Amino acid sequence: MHIPDSFIPMGQAIVYWVIALPFVFMSLKWARKELDDMKIPILAALAAGIFAIQALNIPIGMGTSGHMVGAVLVSIIFGSPFAGVLVLTLVLLVQGFVFGDGGITTMGANIFNMGVVSGFVGYYLFAALKSKVDIKAAAFVGAWIGLLVSALVCSVEMAIAGTFPLVAGLATMGLYHLIIGIIGEGLITAIVITAIEKSRPDLLDSSVTKAKGVRA
Repeated sequence: MHIPDSFIPMGQAIVYWVIALPFVFMSLKWARKELDDMKIPILAALAAGIFAIQALNIPIGMGTSGHMVGAVLVSIIFGSPFAGVLVLTLVLLVQGFVFGDGGITTMGANIFNMGVVSGFVGYYLFAALKSKVDIKAAAFVGAWIGLLVSALVCSVEMAIAGTFPLVAGLATMGLYHLIIGIIGEGLITAIVITAIEKSRPDLLDSSVTKAKGVRA
């Protein structure tokens, strides 16, 4: 999921930066409005945790690897996909500039895939399901599908760049992230959200707690 510099031509990389930057700016605007002294440490702890889980890479061939993302978990806790965009942007900046994990020119594509696509798809799917099913089921499905869709989008980008064939990329990235989404992303997100709901519901955004009648 971390696209290196050599995988996308510069012209296409610039396009992804242009797409990603407005979301980054809006996430900063969200942070200025919503973050307070209690929420900032939580955001920092989540960023550190996501940094750690993304280090667990599974090679899947064609020079790529699969891993969990974490954007949906952050988005659910803070009640906004812009929280996921912000955290993933911070994580990718540290990974790219300090540890050389993922490209610099392709960081726009990585932010778009892991922050925007995963965060928005997963969060709004969770939001659509939370009043119909148990909160842990909604969190599981949102995180699982958010990861899967972001992997498929990444495959399309690689095909457009000519890095690997579309069908092979979709099949490989889709299959592995389908599995990673079930046993990793979805399960961990459901466990964390359920644990917070039971022990510290005040840490969840009010839009989540009100949906299931949890009192903060």
